[in-house]
Amino acid sequence: MSTYNRIKQQSKIVLKSRFLQNLSTLERYEFLQLCHRRTYKEGEYIFYRNDPGTGMYFIEDGSVELTIATNNDDSEKDTNESDAFLLHSPDSFGALSIGYNLRRKTSALCKTDCTLLGFFKPDFEVLMERHPQIAVKFLQMLTNIALRQLEKALTTIEQTNDPRIAAKIEFDAYYDEENIS
Repeated sequence: MSTYNRIKQQSKIVLKSRFLQNLSTLERYEFLQLCHRRTYKEGEYIFYRNDPGTGMYFIEDGSVELTIATNNDDSEKDTNESDAFLLHSPDSFGALSIGYNLRRKTSALCKTDCTLLGFFKPDFEVLMERHPQIAVKFLQMLTNIALRQLEKALTTIEQTNDPRIAAKIEFDAYYDEENIS
């Protein structure tokens, strides 16, 4: 990829990324300076379901499919389309792995040759040192995402099961002292 095309693709992420929308343009550029460019071939996995979450990715070029598949055996080829999410530039994925010690809930498969920008836990530590105001906004974005996911999950559980199950999950998680840091 030429330098011009790389800058053009990175600008697309800076200007159109839904994940970075709460940051100013300058803050977005500062954030992306800490990212690491990685290339993957079509059919290559970026990570697998249940792997430890170590970072997030922005798609600079190509397409990534997130599936509930657990490994790269032939059974994944039968993945139901409703169980897969196809992402393109400037989409991002894996953000909650930065702020929370979570295992991956999906596998990430490159559907085309891909160029990704990775942002990992050590990069977040650098961001906190260099630009604490950007780090705070980043954590606010993560918190908002996590809360929206929790609300949607609990609402779905309430609608498909007994509402008491959703309440029990919510209270059990709140009072689970092993997960309080």
